[in-house]
Amino acid sequence: MPKISDERREERRSQIIAAALRRLSNTGYQGTSMADIIAESGLSAGAIYGYFSSKQELILAVATSVVSGRQDEVLAASVDHVLEPAEIVTVLIDGLRENAPVHMLLQVWGEASVDPQLRTLLNEVLESARATITEQLARWALTQPSLAEDASGWAGRAAPVLLALIPGFVTQLSLVDGFDEKRFLQTLPTVLRGSF
Repeated sequence: MPKISDERREERRSQIIAAALRRLSNTGYQGTSMADIIAESGLSAGAIYGYFSSKQELILAVATSVVSGRQDEVLAASVDHVLEPAEIVTVLIDGLRENAPVHMLLQVWGEASVDPQLRTLLNEVLESARATITEQLARWALTQPSLAEDASGWAGRAAPVLLALIPGFVTQLSLVDGFDEKRFLQTLPTVLRGSF
């Protein structure tokens, strides 16, 4: 049997992750089984299980893919200028809205609060996001006379606060009738600017 190339293996893995994301978007975490994801992908069960041994492992891959894509967007946005805190949050939120159904995020977060294994896996992903946010905040703090002396320390303390804005946005978008997401994002810079 011929070996599959690394490039083809990565393409197949991405195909499975995309199928899982589509299925989770439609039926949520609890309503999605591995059989559903297999059907969505059009691949055999053996092909799926050759890459992911469980639903939790596949969810971790989906979450990692979603978060790493947002981290790449933050890094790309920061190439030509130092991002202000509100810009960091806006880039992350815009990326989530475009690439991950926000209601699915809320379901996975809820499930992680009662599933220790899923919680552990998601903590790994969130730690990576926190590191990116901390790095960007430290760059910005160096440009602020009142924060420059303790830029790294301040960034470490501020990153969880900024990270908390994202679940707040997702929760309101998913649950609050009439939530004005555009106004939220427009108001964010003035609120954050007044905080620092």
